[in-house]
Amino acid sequence: MSIITLTSDFGNLDYRVAAVKGKILSLNPEVNIIDITHDIQAFNLIQTSYIVRNAYKYFPKGTIHILSVDSFYNKSRKNLIYKADGSYFLAADNGLLSLVFFDIKPEAIYELTLNNRFDDVINFTSTDIFVPAAVHLANGGLPEVIGRKIHSAKQLMFARPVYNESEGMIIGDVSYIDNFGNIISNINKDFFENISKGYSSFTIKFRNLSLSRIFSSHTEVVSDWERETEFHGQSAAIFNDSQLLELTIYKGSKKNGAKSLFGLNVGENIYIEFS
Repeated sequence: MSIITLTSDFGNLDYRVAAVKGKILSLNPEVNIIDITHDIQAFNLIQTSYIVRNAYKYFPKGTIHILSVDSFYNKSRKNLIYKADGSYFLAADNGLLSLVFFDIKPEAIYELTLNNRFDDVINFTSTDIFVPAAVHLANGGLPEVIGRKIHSAKQLMFARPVYNESEGMIIGDVSYIDNFGNIISNINKDFFENISKGYSSFTIKFRNLSLSRIFSSHTEVVSDWERETEFHGQSAAIFNDSQLLELTIYKGSKKNGAKSLFGLNVGENIYIEFS
């Protein structure tokens, strides 16, 4: 059975998510529809890329992913199929797919040519363009039939951490805050380890706070703290499943997690000072 996943900034209050699912089922009632999330902040491509990048890898190869974020129809903007890492990704040409696959070269990129005639009326990109394209692929159709192969698409760049050698410091920033209030930075483990080889110790600094240890996982944090007592509310730094530096609170939530305790927002700096 073919799988189509849905990711959007539509929310679940309005009709749009139901309309997309209804259109898919009207074209192929056998398709398996999976929601990744519809709670993306409006037009937030960075947030979308983090969620999709970490979710799609768990789906079977050949899955079709519809990314309806910043996707409202604009006659001057292309809509794309990315064939990447063994699956298909449909999105507007707004740079989102370049963020999802910033380190993976797509196998092919197609400009969707569905509803491309001068007299076609597009009311809703997801139902009028993405869904017919996704169902075509789910039915075993070739992307060349519904799209024109192109060589490139709009590119966006993440803010990358930098190493200030004279100060002995990595300067990164907050790139994402999850549902538990955990603060995820753009500092990855490999970058940190390459820099730290020349030093004996380090301190993570943000706002007026600091940490001097990085755990390897949430499991290690729990094991370390629960050996002593119930350490609700204790803070830690870890390298998460994506190998990114994360600030976390043990058993934290949106109300009492790292975001609330530390007060950091997306885009603010996190520093690692070496000595």
